[in-house]
Amino acid sequence: MSLALTSAHDTPVPQKERAVLVTGATGDIGIALCEAFRQQNYRVIATDHRGDSNAADVFFNFDLADLPRSPTAQQRFKQAVLDGLEDSSLCCCVNNAAVQILASLDDLDDADVQQTLDVNLFAPLIICRLFLPHLERARGSVVNIGSIHADLTKPGFLAYATSKGALRTLTQALAVDLGPRVRVNCIQPAAVDTQMLRAGFAENTSGLTRLHQYHPSQRIADASEIGEIAAFLASEAARSITGASIDVSNGIAARLHDPA
Repeated sequence: MSLALTSAHDTPVPQKERAVLVTGATGDIGIALCEAFRQQNYRVIATDHRGDSNAADVFFNFDLADLPRSPTAQQRFKQAVLDGLEDSSLCCCVNNAAVQILASLDDLDDADVQQTLDVNLFAPLIICRLFLPHLERARGSVVNIGSIHADLTKPGFLAYATSKGALRTLTQALAVDLGPRVRVNCIQPAAVDTQMLRAGFAENTSGLTRLHQYHPSQRIADASEIGEIAAFLASEAARSITGASIDVSNGIAARLHDPA
């Protein structure tokens, strides 16, 4: 019996399709993340606790607050992602889902803090652990969507800022812990031009203009920029970047005072 050898003139065997998991996929940033990865020919598996997303190849509803509370929920989540992979290889997990409950210490109850930490911190850690074998085989990466509130915050953002500060530290710790196996990075945006932000300024259009002007660049980020940066961090071009928190603040993180 002879073996058939592939010559340089034969059609090469196609590589397994790359896939990415995106959480928090129905908001403007989540949609932009899905679109950016689809443009890079990834199979996009997306999830959110409600709604749907036409920007993904596969979408399922899931409340990430359930992950830290239930091993059964973790297995259901894992199976939903694996079912969505089909024949593709999971190369990246983008932890975008977040809870933002605004309250001062006097008004913040334990349930608010727990929910914030469950979704913003524990869920990314659990997702990384659930899919670590897949990411390691693919020499893939994790991209956490953090916030400027990890470093600079305002009154009322106590739970949110704490969770994002911890997410930044988790990013660094995972990068060190996983070493060459899986790269882990974080994107830290300031204000991003989303429908939610615009709705908050619906009765104050001049305030939105001032918000742009407060930033040294005289602008705030588009959601599409967050997607493009995430796709770059997942790419081979970013192979030397791990444990990094990428500032996407249009310079406001360097400014002493943000009066907005």
